[in-house]
Amino acid sequence: MLQALKKLDWILMGAIILLVAIGLLSVASASQARIGDFSSFKKQLIFFIIGLALLLIFSFIDYRFLRNYSTVVLALYILSVCLLVALLLLGNRVRGSVSWFQIGSPIGELGIEPVEAMKFILIIVLAKYFSGRHIDFGLVRHVFVSGFYALLPVGLVLLQPDLGSAVLMVTIWVGIMLVSGIRARHLLVLFLIFAIIAGLSWFFLFKEYQRARVLTFLQPQSDPLGQGYNVLQSIIAIGSGGFWGKGLGHGSQSQLNFLPEQHTDFIWATIAEEWGFFGVFFVLGLFGIIFWRLFLIAVNANTNFARLFIFGLSLLLLTHITINIGMNMGFFPVTGISLPLLSYGGSNLIATMLAFGIAQNIKYNL
Repeated sequence: MLQALKKLDWILMGAIILLVAIGLLSVASASQARIGDFSSFKKQLIFFIIGLALLLIFSFIDYRFLRNYSTVVLALYILSVCLLVALLLLGNRVRGSVSWFQIGSPIGELGIEPVEAMKFILIIVLAKYFSGRHIDFGLVRHVFVSGFYALLPVGLVLLQPDLGSAVLMVTIWVGIMLVSGIRARHLLVLFLIFAIIAGLSWFFLFKEYQRARVLTFLQPQSDPLGQGYNVLQSIIAIGSGGFWGKGLGHGSQSQLNFLPEQHTDFIWATIAEEWGFFGVFFVLGLFGIIFWRLFLIAVNANTNFARLFIFGLSLLLLTHITINIGMNMGFFPVTGISLPLLSYGGSNLIATMLAFGIAQNIKYNL
């Protein structure tokens, strides 16, 4: 057993655990701001323990069963799609969106987001599809078949509506196609299709508050007490942190509740205010270590499936990080995209840890 544990990537594991620890401290700090209600911290700690257990379990389950057994992958995909459909029918609408199943538990009310599992299952589906078709991938039918797998859940997610997650899944699809060798003319056709869909969505699919978010993103000062409030408070929090930060639990914007959603969407601003530039640089360094270790695993992987899975996982993490930090700094519209391993949320944390377990098993089998 000790020899098996030695084969895991402990540098990767260390970076993951440190990031979760920073996230837990920041969630605890944000909980303190909400009149000492530490229920979010306690839940996140339990989510981490569950996620860590799944990471270790999947580190020793041969990932190649996902490559070799199509029925297993297809069953996971169909189950995830069914959950997205059930969510539209049975889920609770919160702030105009149906994104969670609300269930009771001994630790309080929990929200389960099926889309978080769908993101990782989509990576597995696309990695399996393209890993067996790299020779004849130039055929345009592979673009349409893979597009069906991707755009079916994308359509269901847009109906919630959850534009941020839809963008993430489209990014995964396009990214894996690019790595697999899509032809330039096929890519051009895709961009034209997306441009048409985006135009139609703006007029017929986007809700009023989504259009307001985009317009406010372009000029947040135009509505400082309304749609632009969150972004302006986030920018103030980030700028006030200085080099060393104000100290854990001493951020004025977060502790006085000027900064909204400081433990979820805007946890980056909370970290920047309380940990300062040093803390932000340290967090980015830990993410850099994760991408470096994933790159080494992908380079040394002995199957196309493994390489595509690691690439898809890396792309998903990078897109999550870019969008979240970007919206905290006013570079992107606020879309509700979490910061991996740091933001409060059990569905994303557990799914991410499980995906890292598969990555560890790929390393284990090198």
